[in-house]
Amino acid sequence: MQTNKILSTGLFLLFAAAAFAQQMSVVSPNQKLKVELSQSESTAFSAWFLKVDYRADEDFTPVIPKIDLGLLRDDQDFSKALSLTKVEPIQLIKEEYTALHGKRLQRNNTANEITFCFENENKSKLNVVVRAWNDGISFRYEFPEKEGDFVIQDELTTYTILNKTNRWLEEFDLSNERLYANSDSASVQKNWSYPALFETPEKDSWYLIHEAGLDRSYCATKLNNNSVAEQYKVTLPHPGEGEGEALPQITLPWKSPWRVIVVGSLADVVESTLVDDVSKPSVLENTYWIKPGVASWNYWSHNHGTKDFKTVCEFADLAAEMNWPYTLLDWEWDQMENGGNLEDAIDYIHSLGLKPLMWYNSSMFKWITSTPVDRMKTHENRVEEFTKLNKLGVYGVKIDFFLSEKQYMIDYYLDILEDAAQFNIMVYFHGCLVPRGWQRTYPHLMTYEGVRGAEWYNNGPELTTAAPEHNNVLPYTRNVVGSMDYTPVTFTNSQYPHITSYAHELALSVVFESGIQHFADRPEGFRNLPDAARTFLKEVPVVWDETKLLDGYPGRFTVIARKKAGNWYVGGINSDGRRERQQTLDFGFLPDGNKYRLILIADGKYDSEFSTRYMVVDQNSEIDVKMLRRGGFAASLKPIN
Repeated sequence: MQTNKILSTGLFLLFAAAAFAQQMSVVSPNQKLKVELSQSESTAFSAWFLKVDYRADEDFTPVIPKIDLGLLRDDQDFSKALSLTKVEPIQLIKEEYTALHGKRLQRNNTANEITFCFENENKSKLNVVVRAWNDGISFRYEFPEKEGDFVIQDELTTYTILNKTNRWLEEFDLSNERLYANSDSASVQKNWSYPALFETPEKDSWYLIHEAGLDRSYCATKLNNNSVAEQYKVTLPHPGEGEGEALPQITLPWKSPWRVIVVGSLADVVESTLVDDVSKPSVLENTYWIKPGVASWNYWSHNHGTKDFKTVCEFADLAAEMNWPYTLLDWEWDQMENGGNLEDAIDYIHSLGLKPLMWYNSSMFKWITSTPVDRMKTHENRVEEFTKLNKLGVYGVKIDFFLSEKQYMIDYYLDILEDAAQFNIMVYFHGCLVPRGWQRTYPHLMTYEGVRGAEWYNNGPELTTAAPEHNNVLPYTRNVVGSMDYTPVTFTNSQYPHITSYAHELALSVVFESGIQHFADRPEGFRNLPDAARTFLKEVPVVWDETKLLDGYPGRFTVIARKKAGNWYVGGINSDGRRERQQTLDFGFLPDGNKYRLILIADGKYDSEFSTRYMVVDQNSEIDVKMLRRGGFAASLKPIN
């Protein structure tokens, strides 16, 4: 027995040495990122982990020193006792596609992919596929064996964060509508929502942790650092979160969602489309009917506004005046009165050349009784309702109250998207998860909530004081990973006031990206604006050819430029409650040799006053812009022919 044990140990060591002689790391095509597979010597079974390095200048430096790997299946353990049996040759991955909306229409990204093949003690196989992209890394698990139905009992993916890393984290809740908190320590130990933003201690690199490519074969996950403060573990839904099984049911062969880490400068993070790049291509053959745009919206100012036919008509009139294509009929449209019903309202909306959108309750929770209910819950319900909407000339649906990230709810989201596509109906979700790359796969998914947006001015006083800083965190976190239905641009007050300046609010039309952008104020809020600001909101696009972060820091200030069809739009917002900011606006992002007519709409002397400047600029121009303590500015640049 002793001889056999020594022989077995010797063979294992020889095999291990052979394995380590193989390629154990992969570098991105631009040579800025490296991912390395290593073994931990701190456990009895030498568990495997990934290490991520980034090269901002000449040398690679650690970004994430350790990402523990492993899965627990109901029949077997795929974590500690894994043997590396093979490393597949590195492959070049190229993603080139055209998006219909988002921060950039023409998408291209490249990665080098390496696959590590493992066996556990029972000779069952697990692959870990790792890609080093030019702007981040992604990895996922695969069970390559051909048959079997199992349950994933736990995912052991855990990110170890360097001490003194600066982090922006949002405490998890099922609607993903909390505020981000900033800290340079992990003293707070909780469940955290995606995405999570980190700045390395050296202050020269940033990374954003998320997941993408989620489909019916898994649940959505979150992060949790309850066990060890500096270790953020991928965590499955809690059994009490809604109906259905908490643990994902899988069928072999199986692939997990991608674990995604966007890495680089702060601009690299903000401008990245990596979450979409790793997700499945569009499943739609025809997309001519998908039309992004701005919508008027009565809920923010009139919580029960859609019950009132005359209010609905007022907001339709506003959309027509502002050249916006859409108006939304929010909850309670089935109770409409005061001069007309739903059909009357839709006829009036069409008479103005507008396209109506309509709200629905997901009907997944009996205690949420907002009407209409039970029209989206089953395939039969949806087919019946979408048939009616086609006849009425309704172009999109807003579906609310999902409030679960279990596998059954992922099925429900995707069922809705697949059925809506058959009727050429656009979709957006509220009370929901944050984007997981579905907008690439289902481009008629126009936007998601999953954010504490302007409707929270209805819910309590907290957003009033939090909004300036909160607005300056979202461009670096939530809005990086997909469209965000914050419902921005409010100059008057809802139930609780805003303390952001008018110019700050105007700038949100550029700073925040959403395929359907709901400008939330009441009609007089827009009609009372000066001509320059009102014209800006008539013209500002929601679809962008290019996005550039010009300057900024999370929670402090943001300056973003976006391009559409040769025109550029710039939005800047400040959140320093103590002092004004003198922002230098450098136009080096403009094409060489072209001159542009600039209209700059900035803060005046006080919050509700604008200061407007007109000038000609080119790539070599610079101007100084004053932002009030909670102020901002918006600018349009059109080429001079």
